[in-house]
Amino acid sequence: MQAAPPSLLGESPAFLATLSHVSRVAPLERPVLVIGERGTGKELIAARLHYLSQRWDRPFVKVNCAALPESLLDSELFGHEAGAFTGATRRQIGRIEQADGGTLFLDEIATASPAVQEKLLRAVEYGEIERVGGRTATVDVRVVGATNADLPALAAAGRFRADLLDRLAFDVVTLPPLRARPEDIPPLAEHFALGMVRELQRPLFSGFTAAALDRLRAHDWPGNVRELRNAVERSVAAAETDEPLDRIILDPFDSPWRPFAAPTARPDPTHPPAPVTDKPSPAIPTFDGGILDQVRAFEAAKLREALEQNRFNQRQTAEALGLGYHQLRGMLKKHGLIPPPPLRP
Repeated sequence: MQAAPPSLLGESPAFLATLSHVSRVAPLERPVLVIGERGTGKELIAARLHYLSQRWDRPFVKVNCAALPESLLDSELFGHEAGAFTGATRRQIGRIEQADGGTLFLDEIATASPAVQEKLLRAVEYGEIERVGGRTATVDVRVVGATNADLPALAAAGRFRADLLDRLAFDVVTLPPLRARPEDIPPLAEHFALGMVRELQRPLFSGFTAAALDRLRAHDWPGNVRELRNAVERSVAAAETDEPLDRIILDPFDSPWRPFAAPTARPDPTHPPAPVTDKPSPAIPTFDGGILDQVRAFEAAKLREALEQNRFNQRQTAEALGLGYHQLRGMLKKHGLIPPPPLRP
């Protein structure tokens, strides 16, 4: 029976188009590059390429090129002969030979040194590798590389071999960031929450409040799915009741006592402070209610003001406020400044 490819959760058009692309290229006996921001799931896509190929029952070997210095990466990939260097008491089979007949996943491939890139080119082009110490071996390996770097720009600058890029880029799968697939945030969040509840051996998960979902949708997620998972799991772990989860902890470093906050500058006696002018400070609007009500009212007022100044063009408003478009949409929904979408039949 064929091994099942790794589960990937999502239903947005951008995500489904990516899965369709992977399904088309997986059966081809050619190298593939997987490009995407950090946390978008490049390793999961590489595994899917392997398990949907004819090599599914052969090894799937992973190497993080950024985790090792050049000398160790060379030996790790290509192996070495006994006596090749101090401490090499016996022959070591490298990761490429371990992947013979299967797939080699090279994560962070843009960090590989020029010498390693040259040897990789020969492995991809001719199926030949040379162990450290001089012994040559023949291998049959499909290479899947992954990076969040701009490889064409690096090649143009001479920092990545253009001929290796040509060979690896038979096909390029570019993963959409989470902000481009907002429809997938609620199901992903619930999936991660349920996993954390099971790990904590709690009886149930009561879901998210509307405010919590709004906050998840409004965040820009620079760390993508990995960041979403961490935020949801820490929020579930911090919850003290079985009520619907309302508090989302996006920044675990957010504390009034963080030791690396910018210190208050001490006065310099050699440079006296500038004289105080009589220019009045800008008026700060006041609102009735507690501090949380005041914050919400102030936020809503600033949103209305920005919308009016930009003639209710939401993209221009988001840019003026320094927000992402979907982040602005989430805040507008939170304050009832745009009508909710119609209910599906």
